[in-house]
Amino acid sequence: MHTILDLFSGCGGLALGSKRAGFKTALAVDIDPILSSSFGINFPKTRFLHADVSTLSTEQLSTLLPNGVDGVIGGPPCQAFSGIGKRLPDDPRRDLVGEFFRIIKTVQPAFFLMENVPGLGFPENLPILEKAIKTLGDRWVIHGPLTLDASDFGAPTKRKRIFVFGFDPAKMNVPSIAEVIASSASRTNVRDAIGDLADIPVSEAAQWAYKDQQEVSCYARKLRSPSGYFTGHQLTRHRAETIKRYANVSQGGIDPVGKHKRLDWNGLCPTLRAGTGSDRGSYQSVRPLHPEHNRVISPREAARLQGFPDDFVFHTTVWHSFRMIGNSVSPIIAETLLTNIRKYLPSKTEEAPTKNSAQQALV
Repeated sequence: MHTILDLFSGCGGLALGSKRAGFKTALAVDIDPILSSSFGINFPKTRFLHADVSTLSTEQLSTLLPNGVDGVIGGPPCQAFSGIGKRLPDDPRRDLVGEFFRIIKTVQPAFFLMENVPGLGFPENLPILEKAIKTLGDRWVIHGPLTLDASDFGAPTKRKRIFVFGFDPAKMNVPSIAEVIASSASRTNVRDAIGDLADIPVSEAAQWAYKDQQEVSCYARKLRSPSGYFTGHQLTRHRAETIKRYANVSQGGIDPVGKHKRLDWNGLCPTLRAGTGSDRGSYQSVRPLHPEHNRVISPREAARLQGFPDDFVFHTTVWHSFRMIGNSVSPIIAETLLTNIRKYLPSKTEEAPTKNSAQQALV
């Protein structure tokens, strides 16, 4: 099976997409103990390393990945480049784009996939990416940076992100950019994603059960838990005056005070944002309102809109669950892109490289 190194893994959006695309994650790495806290629950057979990517040395990577990997994937922290952030030039997180490419140069995979916010393409930020790409030398074929929207790949959310793809012609056939981003997915909407959950009240329970439905969309059916139970449909308490204000917001409208957009059953969800951790002020991001109920959506509804299945576990709290989901790459777009890429890798029927030869590849 083709293997992946997953950097800045978070809760595992890219990991899930790569698994569905037929890859095995040889190693996942993330520094945030909260955002990655459920990774081991969702991927119990995957080796996870709680570490700062910038500290990973050649020797350590050689030990952790004795047979190398076919691909490196990851989304370096985006807050330092976000259009709604401060984009401070001295934010140390800006350096992590370079660290991503340093590890590519060290591990020497056949391909890489990097994701980030559109702000990475802003004039003041783009030189950081261009400088990092140049460190790879002339051997690599680079596609991007290219802005892709998850809704064009079947996710019921408008989520535009920059992607950069790289391929080593000595190790694989190089697909064109059109072949990498090809998708035959049909358009989905909010009703497809969460319509079957509308009659299941949010609460403070530990788990919820599906109700009998005459109609469940194909999208929702694929994401439903085989057990019939799911987690994360948690209550966010609102004051009475807030609920009254929400009642005056029509589908597609915006709450004038909190700036919450009410979802339209027939439309798409706006980009779900993460908010910040305690080290950055503990700011909660604005969450959309449910199309019918006078409340913000639950973490499980947000997960559905992002493309996570109902048996995927997030944090026990609403706040950190939304941080996990908002920081993640939609598994839907990840699966499509990585499925397309895997078609151009050599088959794994050949004899696997020896440990010594793999270690020699890590320079």
